[in-house]
Amino acid sequence: MNLLEEAKKDIDSYSKGGPISFADLIQYAAQSAVKTTFLASAIRKCGGNEEKGRLLYTAYGSNGQWGLFEKQFGRTDAQEPDPEGRVPQWEKATVQEMKDKFSAIGLGPRQLAVMSAFLGPDQAATEALLATDKDVSPWVQKYQRSRETVSQTDYEVDLITTFTKLSSLGQQINYEAYTYPAQKIELSKLKL
Repeated sequence: MNLLEEAKKDIDSYSKGGPISFADLIQYAAQSAVKTTFLASAIRKCGGNEEKGRLLYTAYGSNGQWGLFEKQFGRTDAQEPDPEGRVPQWEKATVQEMKDKFSAIGLGPRQLAVMSAFLGPDQAATEALLATDKDVSPWVQKYQRSRETVSQTDYEVDLITTFTKLSSLGQQINYEAYTYPAQKIELSKLKL
């Protein structure tokens, strides 16, 4: 929490649009971590060549999905913590319990499979468990294949889309939260 408080203080010191909420700060940090992971994967697939990895990361359109994600800022901080047990201990949950939790918030087997990296400390173990379920298994296989391809497009696009849905769940987004009046420019005084 200290790191977040320090980052918030720094951002707030130069923000023209007012203080950032902790909810948005956490969301932005998560987005940055996922982007960094995707970019690092692209660089690895290019034999460690950063220039080629950056080109690969942008070449297939996967990162274009971030445009939707970036419009999802303007959350208000909660005034109290969520009730205990609202989010299960994923690494101890059965596949059915996971499916039920996802279903309760309007997500299905596809979204459960794509979020496997976030449901426990060992993605391979989580995916092995998810693959035992007939509804989730095809999606686990699809994303495993996608991650092995050069671009990972299916995996990245679906992860970004699901992550965006989850991050906005139950939120009332104030899309103007960080807006500020633009400086007026006197066009007649511009030197062309």
